[in-house]
Amino acid sequence: MTYGQESRTKELWEEFFLDPSQWWDNRSDKRNQRFPDFKHKTTKKALWIHNKFNPPWVHARLAAMVECQEQAQSGWSTPEISRGGVVRMEQLWQEFFSDPSQWWDNRFIKKSLKYPDFKHKSTHEGLWIESWLNPPWVKAKMITSLGGLRSRVTGSFGNGDIVSKLCQEGRLIEALHMVELMLQQNIQAPIDAYVALLKACARRKALVEGKQVHALLVQSGRDSDVFLGSTLLDMYAKCGSVVDALKVFNMMPEHTVFSWTALMSAYAEHGQCEEAINLFQRMQRTGIAPDKVSFVVVIKACGRIAALEEGKEIHSHIIKSGFESDVVVGSSLVGMYAKCGCLEDACAVFNKMNERDAVSWNVMITGYAQQGFGKKALALYEQMKQEGVQPDIITYVVLLNACGRIAALEQGERLHSYIIRSGFESAVIVGSALVDMYAKCGHIGLARQVFNKMQEPNVLSWNAMIAGYAEHGLGKEALALYEQMIQQGAQANDVTFVVLLKACASIVALEQGQQLHSHINESGFGLDVIVSSALIDMYAKCGSIEHACQVFDNMSERDVVSWSVMIGGYAQQGLGKEALGLYEQMKQLDVQPDNVLYVVLLNACASIAALDQGKQLHSDIIRSGFELGGIVDNALIDMYAKCGCIEDAREVFVKMNERDVVSWTAMISGYAEEGLGKEALTLWEQMQREGMKPNEVTYASILSACSHSGLVDEGRHLFDSMFKNHGVTPTVDHYACMVDLLGRAGCLTDAENFINKMPIQPDAVVWMALLGAARNCGHVEIGRRAFDCVVKLEPENASAYVLLSNIYAAAGRRNELAKIRK
Repeated sequence: MTYGQESRTKELWEEFFLDPSQWWDNRSDKRNQRFPDFKHKTTKKALWIHNKFNPPWVHARLAAMVECQEQAQSGWSTPEISRGGVVRMEQLWQEFFSDPSQWWDNRFIKKSLKYPDFKHKSTHEGLWIESWLNPPWVKAKMITSLGGLRSRVTGSFGNGDIVSKLCQEGRLIEALHMVELMLQQNIQAPIDAYVALLKACARRKALVEGKQVHALLVQSGRDSDVFLGSTLLDMYAKCGSVVDALKVFNMMPEHTVFSWTALMSAYAEHGQCEEAINLFQRMQRTGIAPDKVSFVVVIKACGRIAALEEGKEIHSHIIKSGFESDVVVGSSLVGMYAKCGCLEDACAVFNKMNERDAVSWNVMITGYAQQGFGKKALALYEQMKQEGVQPDIITYVVLLNACGRIAALEQGERLHSYIIRSGFESAVIVGSALVDMYAKCGHIGLARQVFNKMQEPNVLSWNAMIAGYAEHGLGKEALALYEQMIQQGAQANDVTFVVLLKACASIVALEQGQQLHSHINESGFGLDVIVSSALIDMYAKCGSIEHACQVFDNMSERDVVSWSVMIGGYAQQGLGKEALGLYEQMKQLDVQPDNVLYVVLLNACASIAALDQGKQLHSDIIRSGFELGGIVDNALIDMYAKCGCIEDAREVFVKMNERDVVSWTAMISGYAEEGLGKEALTLWEQMQREGMKPNEVTYASILSACSHSGLVDEGRHLFDSMFKNHGVTPTVDHYACMVDLLGRAGCLTDAENFINKMPIQPDAVVWMALLGAARNCGHVEIGRRAFDCVVKLEPENASAYVLLSNIYAAAGRRNELAKIRK
C-alpha cells in the first residue's frame, strides 16, 4: 500500500512540474491542512508539499522556480508567469554555455538539493539541471558541450568515489547522470559505481532509476558480471519487482548462494512464501550449500505461512550444517516455531542456544504474547533481566501489547517506570504502545495523559488513542480527536477510518459517518475492502440499510468479511429472509464462509424462527468440513431452541467437546423459553458440579426458567445467592425477572414491595412486568399504580395503555375504561 502511494505521488509531481499552469495554487488561501497545496484544474488531483510520500526532489524543484517564488502571493501558476520563467531560464543557460568559466560548478560539493548546481560568480544567479523551467535542449548540450567536466573529475572516476558520495547524500539522479556522461565519453565506470547506484535504488525503492541503471549495465556490457547480476537482482527484489528479479536470475550465466538468497528473499517479502521454500529446495538440488542468510530467509518464510513440516525439515539441515548455534539462525527458528503455534519446540530451541541476545529474547517473548500467554511473556522478561540482557524498545512494545491483551494494568505501570528510566519514553512507537495498553486496561484518562505528552505523535499514536475512545463507547471523543488530528496535518490511514466508523456505529452517529465516508473517498481508501466492510457495518448499525447496500454493491471485490457484515446488517434490522437470500447468492460465487458468518446466519434463522433454513445451514457446515465447536455450536443451540426444537439443541449441546459459559447459558435459556424449568434447574446444578462459573446472562436465563415454571422458592434462592456465591451483582434485568416470577405466581403484593425495596432505580420494564401480572390477576389498584410509573418513565408506551384498559374491562369499570381509551 505504502509503495503504491509513493509511486502515485511521484507520478503526480512529475505531471505537476511538466506544466504547473494546469494546477491551482491553494497555498496562500487554503483554510485547513486537509485542503491540498495544489489542485489540478481538470482532474481535481491533489498534492501536498508536506506529504510523507513525496519524493525527495520535490522541495529542490520547487526552490528552482526562481521567477515563480517571487510572485507566490499573486499566484505564480498562471501561464504568463510560467512562460516568463522559462524565457529567463533559457537566457541564463545560453549565458552559461557561452562561457562556463563565469559559473561555479557546485554539483559535487553542494550539501543540499536546494543549492543550485551552477552559480554565477558575479550575479549569483542559480541554475538547476533538474529544474522544470529548463528548455529541453539543456541536458543534451550538457553532454556534448562540457568537455571540461571530464578533465575535472576523471581522476576520481577510477574508484567511483564521486558516484558513491552522491548516492550517500541522496543525490541519486545526479549520480545516475554522471555514469551516463561517462558512457557518453567512452569512460568505463567502475563496478563500485554501479554497486553504489544499485544499493541506493534499493534503499529508496527507486524502481524507475533502478531500471535505468540496469540499462546502463547492458550498455556497458557489464550485465553478465555475476556479482553485479546478484546486486541487480537484490535491487529489484527490494524495490518490489519480483518479476524483474526472476528475469535477471534466469539470465545469469551462473548462480551464487547470494543470487539464490536474494530471489528467495524477494518471494518471501512479497507473500510468495511457498515459492521461496521451493526455491530453497531447488538450490539444494543444484549442489549449492546454503549459508546463514539463506537459512534465515527460508525459516522466516516457513513461519509466515505456518509451514511446520517444511520448517522442521530445514531445521534438520541447519543442525547438519552447524548453524544451529548461530544466534541469528537460532532466533529465526524460535520465531518460526512460535508462529506455527509450537511454543514447546520454540522454547526447546531457545533453551539450547549458547548465546542469546535481545533479539532472541524478544522473539520468544513475542511468541508467548501473540499466542495469548501474556503472563508467561512477562515472566520471561523478568528472567531476561536476571540474565543481564538489556531490554530494548521492541521488548517494551511487545510487553505493553501483552499487558493490554490481558488487562494487566499493574505490570503495565511497572513497565512504564522502567521505560522512563531507560530513556525510551520519547520514542513514538513506545508512546503509542503505552496509549494502547492504558486504553485496553480501561484507563482512558492515563492513555490521554501519555498521548498529550507525545511531541510528534504519528498515525499509530492517533489511531491508538482514537481506538481507545471507540472501544469504551466514547464515540464523540473519538470523532473530536480525529478533527484535531486533521488540524495538525496528520494523514489518516485505513486503520484510522475503520476505528472511526466503529465509533460512529457505537453511538449511531449516521451524519458523522456520512461525513467520514466523504473523507474516505477523498483520501483514496474508498476501494479498500476492509474500509468498505466497516462502512457497511456502520450504515447497518445506524439503521441505514440502503446506504449499506450501496457500498456493498459498489465494491469491486468482496471477501468473506464483506459478505458477513452485509448479511449481519440485514439480520440486525430484522430482515432475516434478505440475509438468507444474500447467503444463497454468496454460495453461487463459491465464497467460503467462516465461523463468524455461520454464527450471523444462524442468528438470522433464530430471529425469524426459520427452522428449515437453520437445518440446511447445519448441513452446509458439516458438508464443508468446518469443525464444529465454540461460537458455532452455541449459535446452533440458540437457533434450535428459539425455533422450538429443544431436543435438537440438546443433541448439539451433548456432543460438544468443550462447553463455555455461553453454551450452558444458551441451553438453559432454551429450556426457559419452552417452560421446562425443572430441566433448566437440573442443567444449572450440572453446570455447578463441572465448575463452570455463571455470569449475568446465565442468572437472567435461570430466573426466567423459574418464572415460566412457577418455581418461586427456587427463584428466590437463586436471586439471593447471585452475589454471595458467584460475585454477580444483580442488574435491573434480574430484578425484572424476579418481579415477573412473583407476578406470575400471583404474589402481586410481594412483587410491588420487592420493587419498592430495589437498591437501584426501577425502569419501565420492571413496572411493565408488574402491570402484566396485575392484568393476569385482575388486580386494579396495583395495576393502576404500575401504569402510573410506566407512563411517567415512557409517556408514549402504548402497551401500558392497552394492559390497563384490559384490566378495567375485566373489572367492569366502564368509566375508567372510557377515559384510558380516550
